[in-house]
Formats: sequence, C-alpha cells, structure tokens
Amino acid sequence: MLSRVADSIYWMSRYIERAESVARFIDVNLHRLLDLPVVADEQWEPLVITTGDHAQFLARYGKATRETVIRFLTFDGENPNSILSCLRVSRENARTVREVISREMWEQVNKFYLMVTAAAASERAMVSPHDFFSDVRLASQLFAGVTDATMSRNEGWHFRQLGELLERADQTTRILDVKCFFLLASEVRGEGAHDDIQWSAVLRSASAFEMYRQRHGPLSPRCIVEFLLLDREFPRATQFCLMGAERSLHAVTGTTLGTFRNVAEQRLGQLRSELAYASVEDIFRAGLHEFLDGLQVKLNLVGDAIFDTFFALRPLQKVAAGPRGSFP
Repeated sequence: MLSRVADSIYWMSRYIERAESVARFIDVNLHRLLDLPVVADEQWEPLVITTGDHAQFLARYGKATRETVIRFLTFDGENPNSILSCLRVSRENARTVREVISREMWEQVNKFYLMVTAAAASERAMVSPHDFFSDVRLASQLFAGVTDATMSRNEGWHFRQLGELLERADQTTRILDVKCFFLLASEVRGEGAHDDIQWSAVLRSASAFEMYRQRHGPLSPRCIVEFLLLDREFPRATQFCLMGAERSLHAVTGTTLGTFRNVAEQRLGQLRSELAYASVEDIFRAGLHEFLDGLQVKLNLVGDAIFDTFFALRPLQKVAAGPRGSFP
C-alpha cells in the first residue's frame, strides 16, 4: 500500500473518532449541569482543557461560557480540534482514497460532514444541543459500522484500526485527567457531596457507565480509574485500545507479536506492556495526574514513530508536534 494512502486512511479514522469524543463530553456536560447546584459557567472550562486548546480559546474568546465553549469546540474553523474542522479533514482524506475505501464509507463521511455544516449555518447546536450531539455520535458510530461491514481486512483496514484506537486511547486519558483534576479540587474545598454525579459524568464521557456498573457495581474512584485505563474487555479502555492497535500494527508489518523490527512496534509494545503489568494502586501511588500525563506523552511518541515508519518521505523526517500530539 502506498504511504499516502495509508496516511489518509489513518487520519480519516482518527479525526472521525475525535469528532465523536468531543460531541460526547459536551453533551454529557450539558446533562450534568442540570444536577449540579453550582454556577454553570464554571463547569465549561474543563472541556476546553480536555482538548488541549485552552490557550487558544482564552486568546480568542476569554471567558468560558456555554455559548463560547460550544461554538469553539463545535463550529470554529480556526480550531483544528473542533468537530467541524475534524470532519473537514476527515472528508478530504476520504476523498483522496475513494478508490480504496468502500462507496458506503465515502457516502457516510460526506453525509456526516454536510450534516455538521448545515447545523453550523442554522445554529442548531445552540437551539437543540442534545439532539445535535446525539446525531454526531450516531453518525460516527454508523461510519464505524459501515466500515466494519464493507471494508476488506487488509492493510487499509488495519491502518484505520490503528488510527481509531490510538485516538480513542488518547481521548480516554484526557477526559479522565481533566475531570479528576477538578474533582480533586472540589474535594480540597470540601465540596464532595456531588462526587457520584461527577464520577458518573466521567464514565458517561467515555460511554462506560453501564459496562462499569456491570463489572464493579457502586461508583468508586479507584475502580473507575482501573476500568478506564486497565480493563481488557471494554472497547474504550486505554489498555483494550492499545492491545487492538498493537495487533493491527503487527498485522501490517508481519512481525510476530512480542517482538519488534521498527521503532513504532517497540514504542507501542513497551506502552502496552507497561499498562498490562500496572495496578491501580501503583497508579495512585505515583500520582494519577502524573501517570496520565506520562501516558499521553508516550502515546504522542507512538504517533511520531508511526509517522516516521510508514508516512514520512525520508526516514529521519519528523512531524511537528501540535498541542494534542503529532498531527499533520
């Protein structure tokens, strides 16, 4: 497979997954604010921090309010991580590889993009935000289903898996990191009465609430961290994502699992192994924020290595690191 084709499939999948994640935690925050007896505006800034675009947001919008945050994360064309920007890039990547992906995949990406552009023109996200963000999640999940049903399990499919799973792993760590930061800050101020609401929102941000309750029952911060980071069966847990990404990476290269022949395989294998042998007690002992921050750095390094191994024009060429990792 040509490197440009693999690159386009990888980023097409990664940006669609990102758009879905942004829509999910905006919608969850809207629902959560209905139950929290606090000033609503104070609960919007964590969403901007989650995306890694806090400095850009403050420079352009100033105060974090419901309207400014939703607009910035949803329709702002100058924000590379807004839903509209993600879908614009994803659609362009899909257009360049129409001869490789299925017709149904292209049609769904195109419909997804046109739905969001129409909503931007009509201010739909401001008038009926719950319906809009639910439609965004559904469109992303429909793309995943169409892809699984119509795309051959060849190199292209594995690059699609690689992009989707690495993005999902990154999003889970960021949601957990930012939400935990504010939860711990509330505890310091003696505002722990609403912990269950806050932790429920953390789980719902990752679409993990029902599966967590089946596994662990009552809400517990340690069990929630363990479930979202170390679970091997839940599809949005970081460990599950890294296991799947490693399998797809080795399917592309033909290297036996447990060994490596390039830096991408080495870094991803090391990171997956680190989580495989980690315990939640070790994570909290080291400091949850510090552990998650280190995990995000290592995910970025995996992305760098994938670029160098498969997409770079020259072996030593490096992609510039953006605020959320190594994006083109």
